[in-house]
Amino acid sequence: MTELTKELVLKALEVVQDPDLHKNIVELDFIKNLAVCGGTVKFDLELTTPACPVKDLLKSQAHDAVAALPGAETVTVNLTAKVKSSLPVGNEIGGDVRNVIAVTSGKGGVGKSTTAVNLAVALAESGAKVGILDADVYGPNVPVMMGCKGSPMRVPGSDKIMPLEAHGVKTMSVGFMVEDGQAIMWRGPMLHRALEQFLKDVEWGELDYLVVDMPPGTGDAQISLAQLVPLTGAVVVTTPQEVSLTDVRRAMGMAEQVKCPVLGVVENMTGDIFGHGGGEQIATTFNVNLLGSIPLEAVARVAGDSGIPVVLSHPESETGKAFFEIAGKVAAAVATRQATALPTLEV
Repeated sequence: MTELTKELVLKALEVVQDPDLHKNIVELDFIKNLAVCGGTVKFDLELTTPACPVKDLLKSQAHDAVAALPGAETVTVNLTAKVKSSLPVGNEIGGDVRNVIAVTSGKGGVGKSTTAVNLAVALAESGAKVGILDADVYGPNVPVMMGCKGSPMRVPGSDKIMPLEAHGVKTMSVGFMVEDGQAIMWRGPMLHRALEQFLKDVEWGELDYLVVDMPPGTGDAQISLAQLVPLTGAVVVTTPQEVSLTDVRRAMGMAEQVKCPVLGVVENMTGDIFGHGGGEQIATTFNVNLLGSIPLEAVARVAGDSGIPVVLSHPESETGKAFFEIAGKVAAAVATRQATALPTLEV
């Protein structure tokens, strides 16, 4: 009988293909800590993100490929993940932030903040280290939706600010610094400086993903963020009707101008009231992914008002399941872009 060796195990694992990266898991260097002792085989399957939407399938395929080898009696596959960074070394974001994802829209009222909050929490629920920056300074809704109360504190012996934390997500917002009902009237330079402070002066710590809830439109905030940090990509939120799609086309055009890759489109509030199919139309026109469609359900509104995002309060609802699926697709899109990215262009 042929002796079971590491070489034979690795050869067998070459049949397992990552459907997003289109390479086998050995070629991608996903196999770590491989140990073979007699008929016992153990190894780690290290994926590019804990939110990988096909992680269970890859684990099962890897197990079965090795278990089919002659002499393999016990096969143990341990799932792990290591998120790679798309940001250049020496960037000025406070902490060790690996990827910055902007959630944006062409207009207000389409559920952009709801999408940003549930995307962040769904990624955190998968095991990723996540932060959310509320850059919508004129309408900072993230503190309410995340259920955050209180004010950020200074790091002892430092000028850095500690973000608040809720639902496993580090959270920062201008809403923590103004009283309820107080108007925020900032011109462009003030907005730029605020975003700069939120990125550089907040001690974000180690983050796999920093989700940025952008103001609606194509104005100063979008330009400032693109100038301050190389964005990994943007998630564009729309509702199905044409009045939203017109503005989303402008947002897509701006993303192209500031060299920000679009990770995909989310169609929110799909259903009988607002119709459906607008998100797919935008995705087809601009040749980007349709990440998912969010139904118009009352649970999303109740969850947002209660400070417990719907992916936590109603994870089995159609809305909750859709947001989890979107989070997996966003994580996969980030990993795919990192595998195929060209050198970062300056804005």
